[in-house]
Amino acid sequence: MLSIKSLNQYYGESHTLWDLDIEIEQGKCTCLMGRNGVGKTTLLGCVMGLIKPASGSIMFKGQNLLDVSAEKRAPLGVGYVPQGRQIFPMLTVEENLQIGLPIRKDKSKQIPEMVYEMFPVLKEMKHRRGGDLSGGQQQQLAIGRALVIEPDLLILDEPTEGIQPNIVAEIGDIIRKLNKEIGLTVLLVEQKLPFVRRTSDQFVIMDRGKAVAKGDLSELSEELVQEYLTV
Repeated sequence: MLSIKSLNQYYGESHTLWDLDIEIEQGKCTCLMGRNGVGKTTLLGCVMGLIKPASGSIMFKGQNLLDVSAEKRAPLGVGYVPQGRQIFPMLTVEENLQIGLPIRKDKSKQIPEMVYEMFPVLKEMKHRRGGDLSGGQQQQLAIGRALVIEPDLLILDEPTEGIQPNIVAEIGDIIRKLNKEIGLTVLLVEQKLPFVRRTSDQFVIMDRGKAVAKGDLSELSEELVQEYLTV
């Protein structure tokens, strides 16, 4: 579904992504892993059009996203949950969710009931301001906002960061349900190995801007963990 080929990106004279090749298979949950600073969030920025690559291609459902402006990528079916959630704190929960409605292909003006079924707390608190929610609730809101557009690909950048354990478990359940029951393709950036093993089918490890290992999750060996993931 998402095919990244020979992708290069620079910050000034710093070469941050090096001839990166990654394939995200339709219907799978793929986890992008690596220590801080290896280029994971930079890669997601390139996919979403927030960062311009120097060369290469990013194909989504057969279309090169590098030919598509940033604001037109979500309507193609890419849902994005950025690191740090980035909800609108002064808007209500309902208003945060409504932001995605104009992007929907059917132009529906109603928040999909599926979002509230996945996250009942959002329905309970839909008139409360986003900034008044706990960190875990804000993360659920950020995921719900991405789901409003009914994406074909859901990208999540470290969704467990700073979240209490019980909400982490709920988010893991939601990702599994979206992927296995609904068939949504998921690209997950995550560092917590128990969460990765619970949610993901495949992995890609990045180091110094390169993809150094990839495969089925069953192939994620202790040697790879020690060499590339242990701080």
